[in-house]
Amino acid sequence: MFTNNKRWIYVAVPIFFFWFFGQIDKLGISIIQTDPGFLKDLGLTGADHNAKIGFLTFIFTVSYAISNIFWGFVIDKLGARKTAFIGITIWTITMIMGGLADSYGTFMTSRILLGIGEGIMIPVCGKLISNWFNRKEIGRAQASWISGNYLGPAIGALALSAIIASLHWHAAFFFLAFCNLLINIPLFIFLTRETPEQHPGISEKELKMIRENDSAESETIKQGFTQDFRYWVVFVGNLMASFIFYGISIWLPTYLIQAKHFERETMAGITSFAFIFALGFVLISGFLSDKTKRPNLLAVIWFGLCASFLWIAASSNSALLAGVCMALAIGTLGGIFHVTNMLTVKYSTPKTAGRAAGLMGFTNILGGFSSYIMGWMRDLAHGDFLPSIIMLIVVALIGMVVYMLSLRKESIEVAEIKTNQVIL
Repeated sequence: MFTNNKRWIYVAVPIFFFWFFGQIDKLGISIIQTDPGFLKDLGLTGADHNAKIGFLTFIFTVSYAISNIFWGFVIDKLGARKTAFIGITIWTITMIMGGLADSYGTFMTSRILLGIGEGIMIPVCGKLISNWFNRKEIGRAQASWISGNYLGPAIGALALSAIIASLHWHAAFFFLAFCNLLINIPLFIFLTRETPEQHPGISEKELKMIRENDSAESETIKQGFTQDFRYWVVFVGNLMASFIFYGISIWLPTYLIQAKHFERETMAGITSFAFIFALGFVLISGFLSDKTKRPNLLAVIWFGLCASFLWIAASSNSALLAGVCMALAIGTLGGIFHVTNMLTVKYSTPKTAGRAAGLMGFTNILGGFSSYIMGWMRDLAHGDFLPSIIMLIVVALIGMVVYMLSLRKESIEVAEIKTNQVIL
């Protein structure tokens, strides 16, 4: 079964766990910040405490977004495998720093360094997938590792809640450092190589399958990705998606506990389901993208559903319905991010994939603004989440309109593909 499909083991497995633990490192703060001991130890009290909590994610995403561009160039020169090893080592150190932090300033420094280390994630995976997979299977390849993007927080929400309840918030960071050291680093060392040509486990038959039509495909891409207006449609769309994603994911546990008065166990369960929903949308998006060849249309649909779920959450009197709809809103973003990553690879070449993905990763900077703005708006509204949710609805509608700009071009391309298939 795996004789000529070993690329799914050598590449898909390492980058699955790469994102699985990377996202827990990144988003685990949403669970940890609900712990009273954490808030007390770091001095997160007072009238502006929500803004200070939001600023932690803001400063993380600023360093994360800026470093994405830097790492994109490094990866195109140094290679994805070596860069991944450097980045994961930085994550491990920052997790230890976070667990040892005894002040707001020290903890904030650890988040800045974590952002720099995790800036490798999007460009590393974009580069590896571009090198290791045929362009016809990009949708499935993207879905395989983005699955880790959401399974990580889904399981992490339950695991971190249990660790904090049984031990303390410090232990949560030490646990994550241990996972990176013993799982992520060895996977990249022993399984991956920069290209399938360099891997002794790849057969000539599988290599031929990977490279089939690559040269012809490359010849059709005359312009750089920065000259393709469709890349910038995806860029702006991802700005909107990042804004919504960080806004909801960072504040969802707090929303469930403080606004809807759920117990910690129920909060962890709904938060976990939010990322399971996201995984479902990733898998659906991967299948439909390859089937219909209409990823831009899918993005329009996902943004529309996101706005609808947020509206139901904002207007519902049922705490359970509101919580589930907020979780489903995160779910739709899984589909949008899948489209983003797939189109980023499509609109670039193997040589520019690292830079294209790195620049796309810069969109995360707006997500950091979202977490801070929502915290600031909560302080102004005396803890009320409604103004923030309305803001997210508007952003989702903007994302939907932006993707509509590329629908005509996409429709023409699909019609041409069908015509060529009939002729053949």
